[in-house]
Amino acid sequence: MSLQATIYLFVGLSFALYLGIAFWARAGSTSEFYVAGGGVHPVTNGMATAADWMSAASFISMAGLISNLGYGGAVFLMGWTGGYVLLAMLLAPYLRKFGKFTVPEFIGDRFYSKAARNVAVICLLVISVVYIIGQMTGVGVTFARFLGVTSAQGIYIGMAIVFAYAVFGGMKGITYTQVAQYCVLILAYLVPAFFISLNLTGNFLPQLGLGSDLAGTDVSLLAKLDQVVTDLGFNQYTTTTNGSTLNMLFYTISLMVGTAGLPHVIVRFFTVPKVADARASAGWALVFIALLYTTAPAVGAMARLNLVGTVNSAVGLVKSPDGGIVVSPDAVKANADVYAPEASLVYEDRPAWMKRWEVTGLLKWQDKNGDGRIQYYNDKTKNEAAKGKAEAAGWKGNELTVNADIIVLANPEIALLPNWVIALVAAGGLAAALSTAAGLLLVISSAISHDLIKGAIKPDISEKGELMAGKIAMAAAIFVAGYLGLNPPGFAAGTVALAFGLAASTIFPALMMGIFSRTMSDKGAIAGMLAGLAVTLFYVFAHKGIFFIKGTDFLGLIGGANSFFGITPEAFGTVGAIVNFTVAFLVNKMSAPAPKHIQALVESVRIPKGAGAATGGH
Repeated sequence: MSLQATIYLFVGLSFALYLGIAFWARAGSTSEFYVAGGGVHPVTNGMATAADWMSAASFISMAGLISNLGYGGAVFLMGWTGGYVLLAMLLAPYLRKFGKFTVPEFIGDRFYSKAARNVAVICLLVISVVYIIGQMTGVGVTFARFLGVTSAQGIYIGMAIVFAYAVFGGMKGITYTQVAQYCVLILAYLVPAFFISLNLTGNFLPQLGLGSDLAGTDVSLLAKLDQVVTDLGFNQYTTTTNGSTLNMLFYTISLMVGTAGLPHVIVRFFTVPKVADARASAGWALVFIALLYTTAPAVGAMARLNLVGTVNSAVGLVKSPDGGIVVSPDAVKANADVYAPEASLVYEDRPAWMKRWEVTGLLKWQDKNGDGRIQYYNDKTKNEAAKGKAEAAGWKGNELTVNADIIVLANPEIALLPNWVIALVAAGGLAAALSTAAGLLLVISSAISHDLIKGAIKPDISEKGELMAGKIAMAAAIFVAGYLGLNPPGFAAGTVALAFGLAASTIFPALMMGIFSRTMSDKGAIAGMLAGLAVTLFYVFAHKGIFFIKGTDFLGLIGGANSFFGITPEAFGTVGAIVNFTVAFLVNKMSAPAPKHIQALVESVRIPKGAGAATGGH
């Protein structure tokens, strides 16, 4: 069977499975539509949460960023996993005990204010829309390659499919669909990683392969990768940070607290029967997430080595008789010159996978020195030795452009793995992007229909009317996300990082103060959320354009790019969170504290059920 036919078969079967499950578990009530009736088992919920969580950014883009940034890409691993621990320890059990459907409902009741609830809805809509742009970018990249269409056409197809099963199923359908999607995406991530690790290091576990020697040599994989990339003028793979150390710290914190404030993940903890189940499902989610996150560094490093080794024979990778890419121990030990004329790949001899990705426009070659060979190096390097060697070899600039978002999807193709593995990755990439897109759409839908229409505009709306309003809101959100996905502000993971920054600067502080500060007033919480949102959006829009519309950025106004202590817009959520907490506590000092009954409510949410008072008796 041809590669394209195998892809159609795998993707078609996975879609049939999702739509079948969505139809089988379709929602009949608002409770089933929003929180699956509150009766989901913790292990099932943990798996669904992991699928909800492992979006296009985790599956498609994260290993690509690690592949490009090396050690600096670890902020995503540390931030996103650390955030889950924060969520499990500090928020999930208390929110579940409070027992409301949505985050704005909790904020509205805890801060005894419709205004607070409406501000939370606005913050939540901004976060969810920015987040969903990243998913649509991922859907576009995946469909573009595997259906042989443009990225724009890929987004249109993705919009139709998400609409179909999110609108029919609601949370009940999405929960069981996401369990299936998790199984597909984790297999799609691990299987190629096992193959590639075995080919390069002889060790089938990629986590161990990353620290092993290349097969048949005493040269470690990371040492070889460091040597190759620095020879070609790139930063050292194992030590280079992402910007300054301060930026790396702020980036990690922003991703951590942003994770703990993500509305579409928090709502998952309302779908379990008991408070203890909320903790358990957070634990299970961490286990399921760790399978992918501990594999990502190996996938990134091995993909980078395979990519450079494909276009430069001096690296020492060769095609094996059965078709995969393997190590040539003699070539690795010979340490050949990467700038030798015969080392660069002749363009006409490029592998089939390069031709397939060129169609999408996400991989481009431009022959700058007219020799018909592919020169791949960093032509903007500050490494004088590499610069001198490139000039001496007659290289006139980097000729290969590879979009970071294609690394994972192209990984099994670069490594020349069997067709069924490539098809499995296609199905996995789509499962990752679609599962998160559906979860986000549900949050947008419930925020508009449940929190805005029923909570503020028309409290007497019928259950049927509320469901209909939710479905219309979902359809509108898909169109907005699709449009913005056609003109994204950056890579999928970069766009998603902006959404985390917004969650960090708005929702997370409000939830923390709502649970752990008895006296925090409505005015303090509202002022904090608005201040956090305003300062973060201002900095992000200065860099990325107002509402991400190209040409509307205003960097001159803030003194140039990353002008605030070298902090990038993706890392600015930490500053936004600090502003939120500071403003909230200052305003709280100047206003009346929370009423006594609210203080008692906060106290009861924090105390474990059945705990008696401690006594000093003998």
